Amino acid sequence: MATTDRQATTLALAHALSAAERGLAVIPLSRTKLPALRSPHHDDPDPGRCHGECGRLGHGVYDASTDPARIRQLFAAAPWATGYGIACGLPPHHLIGVDLDTKSGTDSSAALRELALRHLFTIPDTVVVLTPSGGRHLWLSGPPDVVVPNSAGRLAPGIDIRGAGGYLVGPGSRTEHGVYGTAPGTAHLAPAACPPSLLRLLLPPPRRYGLTPTSVGDHGQGLVQFVLAAHEGQRNTRLFWAACRAYEDGIGPALVAPLVEAALNTGLTEREARATIASAARMTGHRP
Repeated sequence: MATTDRQATTLALAHALSAAERGLAVIPLSRTKLPALRSPHHDDPDPGRCHGECGRLGHGVYDASTDPARIRQLFAAAPWATGYGIACGLPPHHLIGVDLDTKSGTDSSAALRELALRHLFTIPDTVVVLTPSGGRHLWLSGPPDVVVPNSAGRLAPGIDIRGAGGYLVGPGSRTEHGVYGTAPGTAHLAPAACPPSLLRLLLPPPRRYGLTPTSVGDHGQGLVQFVLAAHEGQRNTRLFWAACRAYEDGIGPALVAPLVEAALNTGLTEREARATIASAARMTGHRP
C-alpha cells in the first residue's frame, strides 16, 4: 500500500473515532464511497437477508458502531479504507441526511428554499458537510419513534434523503473525487432537530388498505386506525388489543394483512406484528 493510502486510512480512522465520540455509529468506506468490507455472503448461492447475525464483518451499515475497539477492528479488516460512513437513523441522534446534489443539472439548494417557503419551515443551524463535487449534506436529527426512509429525488430533483438503513460520507473522508469537509462554523454543532413540516414531507404517504364495508366494515377500519395512532411504547399493546377484537368479531383473518401494514407504519417489524396477531388469535381461541 502506498504511503499516501496508509496516511488516508490513518486519518479516516481518526475522524471515525472522533465521530463515534459524538454518538455517531461509523463504518469504513473505500475510495468509491462504498462500504470497504465485502459481504461475507457474496458467494453464497442463497445469501438471505443477514444483518450481521452470522457474526462476521461485511454487512454495511449493520456493522456500524460507536465502540472504539469495534471501529478499530473494522478498519484493521479493511486497511484500504480511506473514509468512513455515518449510519443514519440510529440513536441518539437518529440522523437524517439531506443531500443537495449538484450533478443533476438542477439547483437543489433553490429547490429546498422553495419547499421551505411553500411548507413554512426553516432549516436550522446544523452540521453542513461539503462534498468534492460542490454539493452539501445537511445533518438533521429525527424523532426516536419515526422511521425516515431513504429516497432519491422524491422530495425534489437533486435532493436525496439518507434515512434508516442509509449512511452519509463522514467529513475527513478521502474519495476518488476529493475530500469531504465540514462547512466553516458548523463542525462544532450537533445535528439540529428536523422541522416538523419537513419531516412530514420525508415520510411516505399513508398506505391505502382497500378495505370495503362488504369485507370488514367500518369497525375493521376503526381497528386499523387505532393501530396507526399508536406511539412508541404502546404499539404492541394496541396491535394486540385490535387483533383480539377482530377475532372476537369474526373478521380476524380478513384483517391480518391491514393490521400488519398498520403496524409496519408505526415502526414494528413484520415478524413482530405477525407474532402479536398470532398471540391474539390464540388468546381468543382461534387458529393464527
